[in-house]
Amino acid sequence: MQDLFGEEIPERNQRHRDWTGNQRGVFSVIGASNHSLTNRAEKDFYATPTEAVEMLLEMETFSKDIWEPACGHGHISKVLEAHGHNVYSTDLVDRGYGHGGFDFLKCSNTNQDTDVITNPPYSKAQEFVEKAMEVIAEGHKVAMFLKLTFLEGKNRRRMFERYPPKVVYVSTSRLSCGKNGVEWMPSCICYAWFCWVKGFHGEPIIRWFN
Repeated sequence: MQDLFGEEIPERNQRHRDWTGNQRGVFSVIGASNHSLTNRAEKDFYATPTEAVEMLLEMETFSKDIWEPACGHGHISKVLEAHGHNVYSTDLVDRGYGHGGFDFLKCSNTNQDTDVITNPPYSKAQEFVEKAMEVIAEGHKVAMFLKLTFLEGKNRRRMFERYPPKVVYVSTSRLSCGKNGVEWMPSCICYAWFCWVKGFHGEPIIRWFN
């Protein structure tokens, strides 16, 4: 085989050039859901590590009353309650904790005197952010535990222009979420806490934690 200049390519280099590899490999490493090497969690349920919630509370202050609309097994709610918050825990799926069977995305509540803290199903994350910003009253906060790649995308850019986060806290070490709430495996995904304040229209701040 010859290169573009007519020179012979050594056999060793030919093997490298001809190799196509596992096309799913790089996507699996970065955590792209459509290319995962294993089945996704049921209903996209990945529980939040309690230490991530503890670190959020060290960085941000929240209202006494908090709504956790994707509570799962209560991994976020229990930490918030331990810190003295009144937590209203709901979830579309009844997993034996909080108020199951409640579809947050269809609720008609508005101007609620509460903050929202959650780790939503990633496939519905933008919808959760938009709904949370509709639900809460002016000046209240929304905090969502999401992949850093949530910053990408044309549709999300339009959302960010309408609802710019006030602070994005990027984890400098990898945090592991629990698949189906029970399988805690080492992670190669970068997570961040995205924090909004309703009525904020400035430039987001990027900070680091962990």
